[in-house]
Amino acid sequence: MKKAYVAVVAFSVGAHFAYLAYVPSGGFMALRWPRTARLHAACLGWGALVVLLPVPCPLTSLEDWARSRAGMAPLPATGFIDRYMAGVLYPSGRTGTAQAFAFGAAAVSWIVLASKRRGQARPFDYAGVLDEGCG
Repeated sequence: MKKAYVAVVAFSVGAHFAYLAYVPSGGFMALRWPRTARLHAACLGWGALVVLLPVPCPLTSLEDWARSRAGMAPLPATGFIDRYMAGVLYPSGRTGTAQAFAFGAAAVSWIVLASKRRGQARPFDYAGVLDEGCG
C-alpha cells in the first residue's frame, strides 16, 4: 500500500515540475498551438494567486498527504519550491527573482502572441470579393 502513496508523491512532484515549466513557456507554446492560450491564462492566474495570496497549492497538499501515508518525511513548511527548487535550480533566497523571471517570460510570450494575432487580423476586403465575384 505504501507503494501507491509513493507513486502519488512521484506524480505530484512530476505535475508540479510540469506546471512550473509551463508557466514561463506556455505562451510560447500558444504561438504554435493557439488553442492552449486559455489553459496558459488559467495557469498564470493560478500561479499569481498562489504567489500573491496565502492560497495553498493543491499539488503541495497532495504531496504532503501522500508523504505522510507513505512514511516519508514531510515537506518543509515552505513547501515544494524550497524542497526541490531553491538551491538546486536557482540560488537559495532568490525565489522572488525566479518567480519574476517566470512571469516575465510569460508576459513576453503574451506580447509576442498579441502582436502575432494583431498582424493576422485584416479587415475584410469587400471590394476584392465583389471584383472576384463579378469577373
